[in-house]
Amino acid sequence: MAKCGAEGELLQRRLGVKEQQNGELGDSGLPADGGRQTDSDEREALVLWKKPLLTLHYFTLELLITLKGWTWRLWQQRQTVFGLLILLILLSIAYRIEGAHTKYVCYMEKKTLWCAYWVGLGILSSVGLGTGLHTFLLYLGPHIASVTLAAYECGSVDFPEPPYPEQIVCPQQETLQGKVSLWTILSKVRLEACMWGAGTAIGELPPYFMARAARLSGTEPDDEDYQEFEEMLDQAEAAQDFSSRAKVAVQKLIQRVGFFGILACASIPNPLFDLAGITCGHFLVPFWTFFGATLIGKALIKMHIQKLFVIITFSKHIVEQMVSLIGAVPLLGAALQKPFREYLEAQKAKLHHLTGEGIPAEESWLSWLFEKVVVIMVCFFVCSIVNSMAQSYAKRKRQEKYSESKTE
Repeated sequence: MAKCGAEGELLQRRLGVKEQQNGELGDSGLPADGGRQTDSDEREALVLWKKPLLTLHYFTLELLITLKGWTWRLWQQRQTVFGLLILLILLSIAYRIEGAHTKYVCYMEKKTLWCAYWVGLGILSSVGLGTGLHTFLLYLGPHIASVTLAAYECGSVDFPEPPYPEQIVCPQQETLQGKVSLWTILSKVRLEACMWGAGTAIGELPPYFMARAARLSGTEPDDEDYQEFEEMLDQAEAAQDFSSRAKVAVQKLIQRVGFFGILACASIPNPLFDLAGITCGHFLVPFWTFFGATLIGKALIKMHIQKLFVIITFSKHIVEQMVSLIGAVPLLGAALQKPFREYLEAQKAKLHHLTGEGIPAEESWLSWLFEKVVVIMVCFFVCSIVNSMAQSYAKRKRQEKYSESKTE
């Protein structure tokens, strides 16, 4: 009975906000639908390639506000911060003092930095900030592919450390051919793949917290994804296109099945999973139900599916068959096949260079092209962050303006 009463109260608050939006201003200090659309269009035009100076100015101001907010939150948690600082000082002392513990400290440092690197890439891939950096295609996928190719060429996954993981070199001792199996390659890349999957799960938390806070407060944030979700709920029974029906199906699955519905959506490559965080937050799904299912699905189940796909695709005989098929293309086949074969031969030669020997400096056009694609993607991602923060500051100014006009 209490649960039904709470749901009814939340529904009344939501309806009250919608009724107020039909007038001049709502409780959130935002204009009516027409003014809101105009404001949204103006913010979308605030990008570096259209208004570079104003965008950079707004970005700087929003960055200062964000840093001020983080500083205030840290000051509120100053006891925890001071405790962490003391722990870091003790770890720094243990790191600098030589002793029997040094090798364990170095091992923990290397593993911690390695895990943090892949977790960070996973967060960048799903957190958004205007656009996601597709780090699986740019980093994790090529890493798994290079380990797979090296494992079949070396006949082992016992790459010497260092230089692995920065650079892969075949072990100098003789190894038995045929020792490499699908399971050994899976085990070799399991840590980085699981850490990347955990990072993508962490990146799904902002939409969850945004929708949960909006539902509990009874106001609707000026967020396009959340507004689309609200419209989808209002028109769930109406005739819709395939994309809308798919989103409604995901929403219903998560709402009715709960933990296992979230787990099912997170365990497969699902472009609609961005809606899951908003859905779970809107329907007040407990945090650990949402995050636990997302973490298990993305870091354990989905990552093993993706790893299997990449490892099988880049296994030795599959790669040889793909290169042979390129040669069968009429007219251009031989011209396209040659650089691919040269690239593979160059990579195999690098694997057999002993530590300390000079590695050939020649770079194939494939390597050059991949590096330029990575640079362009990273630059585009940085620009999207600048644009997003500048638009956030413009939204902040607009809300302050409407709040002042309402109080007057």
